[in-house]
Amino acid sequence: MAGTAGKMEKVWDNGGVSLGIYISVPFCRTKCSYCNFASDVFSKAVFERYVDRVCADISGAHQTAAQMGGRFEREVDSIYLGGGTPTVLSSAQLRRIFDAVGSQFSVRPGAEITVECAPGTLTPEMLDALLLCGVNRVSLGVQSFVDEEAASVGRLHKRGITLDDIARLRTAGITNINIDLIAGLPHQTAESWKKSLQETIATDAPHVSVYMLEVDEDSRLGRELIAGGTRYHAHFVPDEEAVADFYLEACEALDGAGVVQYEISNFSRAGFESRHNLKYWMRQPYLGFGVDAHSMLASLSPQLEAVRFSTSDTLEKYVAGAPLQKTTVSATTALEEVFFLGLRLNRGVDLRAIGDEFGLNTLQASRANIEDLVEQGLLQRSGDRIFLTCRGRLLSNEVFQSFLQPAELRPGLWM
Repeated sequence: MAGTAGKMEKVWDNGGVSLGIYISVPFCRTKCSYCNFASDVFSKAVFERYVDRVCADISGAHQTAAQMGGRFEREVDSIYLGGGTPTVLSSAQLRRIFDAVGSQFSVRPGAEITVECAPGTLTPEMLDALLLCGVNRVSLGVQSFVDEEAASVGRLHKRGITLDDIARLRTAGITNINIDLIAGLPHQTAESWKKSLQETIATDAPHVSVYMLEVDEDSRLGRELIAGGTRYHAHFVPDEEAVADFYLEACEALDGAGVVQYEISNFSRAGFESRHNLKYWMRQPYLGFGVDAHSMLASLSPQLEAVRFSTSDTLEKYVAGAPLQKTTVSATTALEEVFFLGLRLNRGVDLRAIGDEFGLNTLQASRANIEDLVEQGLLQRSGDRIFLTCRGRLLSNEVFQSFLQPAELRPGLWM
């Protein structure tokens, strides 16, 4: 990332790293057919109870960290409100959440504060609330600049609304804007995808996220595709080869426009990488609040690397106070995480740093796997770093899975 290339980063810092805060808002105006997140359409009567619970959890964050056996950090350098669509909340509810954060944490000057926004939900009142709360980054769920494609999956906005929102954000002083795109939507063609890319580049947004359509049982469109049906425009979804081509075209087009890929799905101009999301991939501490929110803190126990815990993935259970689910992270698990999270980044992972952190003998266990992936053209090695090739990014899940089953430890030094 900008300003970090060539430095010897520590794989996991056991303390002193500023915290990231994620707050889930699982409410939407409409449920998109491709969505596999824990979000849905709910009555606004539920919103206030939900905000009450989130604010209560924020107030008890210090106690929660202690109960989970994690090291609590009060200093915060990134806040991210995701969903769902956080901007369906009222401006007063949004302010309550930010006030709760401010009362329990020390938010650093210049902290990155992001709110996800569906085009068309950015009312003048909401824009004023974002500014009042110190929001300096907005992620727009555009998905496509082609109206037919957006409508086919349940998006309510049109191209013109998106462009108007971008203009109003900039006029208000929020210039750090991300645009989300999805490759593989129903009715998408090579021509229409090119149009969305051209429109995206023309906005001069400094950050773009490009996701390939996920086909699984957790979304209506995914289930229909698996069943071979035609509901939700499933029979107009491009095939896997076409989607891969769209992704590769996006990589090339965005790079040519100076919006350079730094992670499998993320592209930015220099200095505009998502500081909050980098915490996930670099295994820095973060706390999550709300439905299906996840946290990771350095462990207070010297026998463990970290603790992870998460909330319930259903609104009813979360509001009712369902207990947190805790997972401890051993040195072995931490090493696996270093590989499959760090390899998401174009910079890859530093083998020497891994050896320093976990020991060369531990690193040896991954030797055969890494060599095999290099031979397959999925990984590339440059000095002490390994990183995904272009083909490796397309098959990243297979690469990551291989590190969950490390090769047997072999004698001899390999660095």
